[in-house]
Formats: sequence, C-alpha cells, structure tokens
Amino acid sequence: MKLNHVNLTVTDVPAASDFLEKYFGLKKLDTSDDARGDNFGVLFDDNGLVFTLMKGAEVQYPKTFHIGFIQESEEKVNEINQRLKEDGYQVAPPVRSHGWTFYVKAPGGFTVEVLA
Repeated sequence: MKLNHVNLTVTDVPAASDFLEKYFGLKKLDTSDDARGDNFGVLFDDNGLVFTLMKGAEVQYPKTFHIGFIQESEEKVNEINQRLKEDGYQVAPPVRSHGWTFYVKAPGGFTVEVLA
C-alpha cells in the first residue's frame, strides 16, 4: 500500500501548480474544461501520485505541517535550493538534520521540505 493521492487547499492554485511543476517535476493535467476554472488543479507524477489543489480564501496549516520531496542525492537538494534562491524565494541553506534538508514556503500557503 502506498499513499497516492493528496489534496491541498491553497490561496492561489495556478501559482502553486506552476511551483510544483517547475521545481519538483509534477505534470499538470489540463483542467480547462472543469467548471471550477482556476479554483482547481490536478498534477501527477510517474509513480501514480495524484496531487490536487483547491482554492480557499484563507489557508492556515498547522505550524509544522509540510509535504516533502525526497531527492536522490544531496547535490540535487543543493541544486533545487540554489534555483529557488535565484528565483527569489526565501530559503535557508540545507542543513544536516534527519537528512540533508531545507524548507520553503510555496505559493498558495503550504510548506515544502526538500531532502536527501
């Protein structure tokens, strides 16, 4: 058994979708025919994950809530960290904790951990 579906409520579905596609390789499903318009998004990966986003006016996750993308190497973690910095995101350098890791606040109001 594996977790293969996640739904998050976000304040900006298109921005969150673009972020997940650009930095973590998720692929957007065309939802242009969906009556919810920009209030709904679907992304997926090559391993069966279906990641949906729904718009909410106010989004407040608990302080420690996050989703994570485990990378194959510390170098990949460093690369993503550098790309985010270059694109203007506020990210601290990776640290050795429960792995080589850092956190970033994603557009839409949720936190992402990147680790190896």
